Amino acid sequence: MSGTGETDDLWTRYKASESKDLHNQLVVHYSSLVKYVAARVATGLPNTVEQGDLVSYGMFGLIDAIEKFEPARGFKFETYAIPRIRGAILDELRSMDWVPRSVRAKARRIEQAMATFENEAGRGASEEELAERAGMKLNELRNTLGQVARGGILGLDEMVGGGSGGGGFEGISVGDTVADDGLGPGAQFEASEIRQLLAASILALPERERMVLGLYYYETMTLAEIGTILGVSESRVCQIHGKAVLQLRSRMFAATHDT
Repeated sequence: MSGTGETDDLWTRYKASESKDLHNQLVVHYSSLVKYVAARVATGLPNTVEQGDLVSYGMFGLIDAIEKFEPARGFKFETYAIPRIRGAILDELRSMDWVPRSVRAKARRIEQAMATFENEAGRGASEEELAERAGMKLNELRNTLGQVARGGILGLDEMVGGGSGGGGFEGISVGDTVADDGLGPGAQFEASEIRQLLAASILALPERERMVLGLYYYETMTLAEIGTILGVSESRVCQIHGKAVLQLRSRMFAATHDT
């Protein structure tokens, strides 16, 4: 099975019959997608994390995506599946709790400092301003941003509703704004609103941060490749990525809980 027509036919037959054999054929066909996502997640992770383990975690996300995907909606399966594969990998990594709690605590401090500064100043904080507001030295701030980004606890498929503030977006991820699970008109409306909020938040970021997000998530470039384009180190790109995603999370949380 290699052509688009053959793949479409397989999807049609699987959705009509839910045949286990056809399901397995789809799993085999898209297994390379899991390897691709696992390789991207593995970038910068400690050597103790085996890429083969990441692939096995991601397979659960692939299987779930195949079972829930609805071709009639017109989305590409890859667009639908990648956030779910990555989410399955990150869920397992989080359950291992290998990212130090101190790093998570610092990430929350930074995010809170971002929100406070932007609320008071009406703009995003520079790294120097953010470090001062968070009570950190600049190097400590940058190291923390790098740690949380490499640790896999930051990404555009993170939950953007979260919490109990009554914003109405609990349980919806950025991935769900690309292709929802068919949870009904209410969920589709919420996903549409999140898309608009996310787009506006990204446009409000500084140019370099927008570029890093675009190259990483949409051009699927590695951090090292992005560093070459920007003329900075891979670790510096990781720090920029971490700051950009934390800022997006902060803005999305504020926007959804003000609705």
